[in-house]
Amino acid sequence: MTKLESDNKEAVQKVWELIKGIETAMLTTVSEEGLVSRPMQTQDVEFDGDLWFLTKKDTGKFHELLHNRQVNVAYAGKSYVSIRGEAELVQSVEKVKQFWSPAYEKLLETTYDDPNLVLIKVKAETAEYWDIGNKFKMITFMFNRLLGKNTEGTSLNKLVELK
Repeated sequence: MTKLESDNKEAVQKVWELIKGIETAMLTTVSEEGLVSRPMQTQDVEFDGDLWFLTKKDTGKFHELLHNRQVNVAYAGKSYVSIRGEAELVQSVEKVKQFWSPAYEKLLETTYDDPNLVLIKVKAETAEYWDIGNKFKMITFMFNRLLGKNTEGTSLNKLVELK
């Protein structure tokens, strides 16, 4: 494994640790009027550089992705993570079935084999995160800020390449 592959694997693993357990993400797409964000249910699958979301073809986000595949996915919880990438619309009953749960039946008012269902696969390119789960790092960061010390380069906030 090359250093680049190792760094990439570590970055993907760090992002997975930070977003794991955060059920709702904000998916931002580009509409004719500008940026649009909406809450989406994160699929309970280990992050490998791809994020998966379930939607219907008769939604604004579906049509927006047909025209512009650039997206951002933001997570807020035990940490803050912003992931930029390119979306792909995936039509696969088998893949939908893999992610399906009874909650979707009520939420989307349909069944897993509905031809109107489609998956959004986001291929992550970069991620920026603020690791606030480490209380010591957070307190040190805030203390240094209050004292007017330079906090640039702290490991609290980091931008990583994922592709």
